[in-house]
Amino acid sequence: MLGGLCACAVAPRSVDWPVYGGNAGSDRYSELTQITPANVGRLAEAWRFAMDEPGDSQTNPIIVGRTLFAYTPTLNVIALDGATGRLLWRFDAGVQGAAAGRIFTGPARGLAYWSDGHESRLLAGIMNRLYALDPRTGRPIRSFGEDGAVDLRKDLRGDYTQHYVSLTTPGVIYKDLIIVGFRTSETKPAPPGDLRAYDVRSGRLRWSFHTIPRPGEPGLETWPAEAWRSAGAANNWAGLALDARRGIVYAPTGSAVSDMYGADRVGADLYADTLLALDAATGKRLWHFQGVHHDIWDRDFSSPPSLVSVLHAGRRVDAIAQPTKQGYLYLFDRVTGEPLFPIEERAVPPSPVPGEIAWPTQPRPTLPEPYARQLLTADLLTRRTPAAHAWAERQFAGFRSAGQFVPFAADQPTVLFPGFDGGAEWGGAAVDVRTGVMYINANDVAWTGMLVRSTPGGGLAAALYQAQCSNCHGADRKGSPPAFPSLDDVAGRLDVGQIAAVIMNGRGRMPPFSTIQSSTLTQLIEYLRTGTDAAPAAAPASPAPTGQKLEMGVSLSSEGGPAAYRFTGYNRFLDPDGYPAIAPPWGTLNAIDLNTGRYLWKIPLGEYPELAAQGGPATGTENYGGPVVTASGLVFIGATIYDHKIRAFDAASGALLWQHELPFAGTATPATYMIDGRQFLVIATNNARNRSAPQGAAYVAFALP
Repeated sequence: MLGGLCACAVAPRSVDWPVYGGNAGSDRYSELTQITPANVGRLAEAWRFAMDEPGDSQTNPIIVGRTLFAYTPTLNVIALDGATGRLLWRFDAGVQGAAAGRIFTGPARGLAYWSDGHESRLLAGIMNRLYALDPRTGRPIRSFGEDGAVDLRKDLRGDYTQHYVSLTTPGVIYKDLIIVGFRTSETKPAPPGDLRAYDVRSGRLRWSFHTIPRPGEPGLETWPAEAWRSAGAANNWAGLALDARRGIVYAPTGSAVSDMYGADRVGADLYADTLLALDAATGKRLWHFQGVHHDIWDRDFSSPPSLVSVLHAGRRVDAIAQPTKQGYLYLFDRVTGEPLFPIEERAVPPSPVPGEIAWPTQPRPTLPEPYARQLLTADLLTRRTPAAHAWAERQFAGFRSAGQFVPFAADQPTVLFPGFDGGAEWGGAAVDVRTGVMYINANDVAWTGMLVRSTPGGGLAAALYQAQCSNCHGADRKGSPPAFPSLDDVAGRLDVGQIAAVIMNGRGRMPPFSTIQSSTLTQLIEYLRTGTDAAPAAAPASPAPTGQKLEMGVSLSSEGGPAAYRFTGYNRFLDPDGYPAIAPPWGTLNAIDLNTGRYLWKIPLGEYPELAAQGGPATGTENYGGPVVTASGLVFIGATIYDHKIRAFDAASGALLWQHELPFAGTATPATYMIDGRQFLVIATNNARNRSAPQGAAYVAFALP
């Protein structure tokens, strides 16, 4: 006995969730076992932090000690007591919004935390700035960068004030470096998507890797001569993974601009759509794999990779697993880059559009089989009702549908299946590091796209709209709700000042277009409101917010003239009632044994409450945000848009063990942690992807009673 206490007494244990995705390997795995398949049905809400503001809250919080660090939808950084949800501090960077309501670009998916044992820093991306904050107070550390922040628009190319850059997914910490990518525009002009490492103490740039190679760098030959001067994007926006022991950082990149028509970037276009393995200390390329050559489908790597150890050919291999939008899952030896399952280069059709030269082959892994369907045929059309089926048949008769990597045609819709939002998306996958089983959610709905010839004539506003807005909102301004809202009724929803604020500041997945001149902005707003190209005799709309000058441009080509063809917009294939016009499942959760490449189970994920009430089979829904898996054998996931539920599944069988109604949709990846011996599960919620539902946002935490 010591002091009247048993010497074997153990203090209550705490387990952090200190990194976006759980740890630097991005496996979303937790060693916690307090919540089990036997008791998960007793989970109850432990606390709720209501943010009293609408917006797209996608944050996977980090938890260090007793403190939970996260974002609000308006990009305030907050610190909460992880056991109670009590607000400890709030940092508002003072990003200017609209007078009629704060409107910001987003989203923000997480933060990074660094400590050397003596001092600690919270690294927070707020639009184009990377802040270093004191984790105790939330105050900027003024010795970092310029008065506490690094402007990520700098050190790229040309006039940095013309760039749109936003740190939506946090960087990773390696020793005294923070390594970051960024989000940028998907139309020209866009800066090159350089990967960069900054000193966590000073904010000084330590290295850059040019994802669009410059003279003297490998890969330059995969672009036209001089393209490096103006080519843009090929950026890492989905997140990174780090092998800290070996000092290797893994970065999947996105497509180059313009997304759908690449006549000005003929070639394979390295290092767009590429999984890069870089020396984390220097940025030196170690190996790479390009998942799409000369991407003209926006098939960027949209998910972070996961590190895993698997049994392969009788030996233990440290591997990296990379999901994709098209439903492919690639598995590589993380040191050498050698694929663990064969990858075939398969012939694909040429482009029928003049000027476009599609790459003749595209890669596909032989295992695992895709986790989303690959070819839309007539027998996969919806049979929800006879009328819906007949409508879908009529529409489908006018589509081109021939599987993956069919180049878009002019003046006829081409099916992309799975659609532009995957397959897998930014939520990522969870991996049980003990068994090598990956749990991945997927969208399984069809979209269509089409190119049209750019026509001369028309006013400036129409040209500006077609160049910069029509990709998302469609040539006819009808969009593809809910992700891409229709602008047909924008005049009834927003006044002139509010429309100007959205254009200048951005909102949700829409970037800001804040270098547009005031007189041109007035004309564009009138075009958005009326569909006509005549500017009214009115005062100029609201000016750009101070310090937030980002990017704008009419041209789709590097030379300044319009591209010969333009994309008409993202279109979900939905029936007249707003449901996917194909047979379910429309969203799935999958368990894949990475040791063998075989599926253990696949189930529909999510439901439309009104269809479920009719007693029909499970349909699944589109889903955003990923799963976590625990050592006790549970898979937790929210992600579904319409049913507002968080669920727990048995990791071995896929059986549903628990579900709970959330205040809003849990379109974020949850986190799990322990404080004072009590395990918590927390998730960010919002309804930004379902505009017909009540808007709002909250963090909700659960624990056993």
